[in-house]
Amino acid sequence: MRSFDYARANSVSEATSEASVSTDKARFIAGGTNLLDLMKLEVMTPEKLVDITRLDLRDITPTEDGGLRIGALVTNSDLAADATVRRDYAVLSRALLAGASGQLRNKATTGGNLLQRTRCYYFYDTAMPCNKRDPGSGCSAIGGATRLHAILGASEACIATHPSDMAVAMQVLGAQVETERASNEGRLIPLAEFYKLPGDSPHIETVLEPGELITAVILPPPPGGTHVYRKVRDRASYAFALVSVAAVIGMDGGRMARVQLAFGGIAPRPWRSAEVEDLLQGEDPAPALFDRAADLLLADARGQGGNDFKIPLTRRTLRAVLAEATGMGDSQ
Repeated sequence: MRSFDYARANSVSEATSEASVSTDKARFIAGGTNLLDLMKLEVMTPEKLVDITRLDLRDITPTEDGGLRIGALVTNSDLAADATVRRDYAVLSRALLAGASGQLRNKATTGGNLLQRTRCYYFYDTAMPCNKRDPGSGCSAIGGATRLHAILGASEACIATHPSDMAVAMQVLGAQVETERASNEGRLIPLAEFYKLPGDSPHIETVLEPGELITAVILPPPPGGTHVYRKVRDRASYAFALVSVAAVIGMDGGRMARVQLAFGGIAPRPWRSAEVEDLLQGEDPAPALFDRAADLLLADARGQGGNDFKIPLTRRTLRAVLAEATGMGDSQ
């Protein structure tokens, strides 16, 4: 690990000020479950760490419109166990419990989870070219081992996937990210606009500015309906998703009155398709309709050889989740 400067912030404004003075070479640290590993491997080499663990960002509180404000330092364990989250946002609690180990969930924070980096093998191997780690150096994954890689939203510069389970659930719930900049300007960023597709600059993963701090995540009022989070992985615990599907579906008179779907493990960001949701909304659930939804979702899917299996796996997982959420069973 390379040497770095360290500062402990006592306020949000102090944290953003400390981080902005070192431009893009400063990083915030709280749980450190991903960042410290990356620093040990010299995949990330920040010149300065700004410790934000003393900030008052650990509360889960109701919002005026009936939603929920989750402080950026709320741990994944506390968030998954929160009574309101378990009752009103069950898909989020289930996604959190499907991610990492108990020990990691006790340390990992809401803000840090949103910013965890890809698990692409080549991103972690500093001997291999990687456009995300070293812009312009090339993508070793293309033509390499691609079991974990993207089938949607990738580019010729990067085919890595986003690893977070929590972010997939946040995406299906329509969350917004609350931030604070060094100029003391706050903003709310819809999670749907928070992550950038790789294009020709995969090293730029979010719309955050240098020194901009995530202070909370805002959830809208509870959506009701049936909440499902299904994660397909290589082993029963402590593995990243090959494919995951988050669903919130409200039924009315036997029809799907409201459909919200998000997908993980298949794209560089949590993936949501308004076209697929529109196709299903207002319709009677049926296997043929589920097939049409999968066809639409995967129309532009492209495998890289080692991850070709993700295309039929996504199809089967979506069908099973829709069947479960609409009361048709889960054996579709």
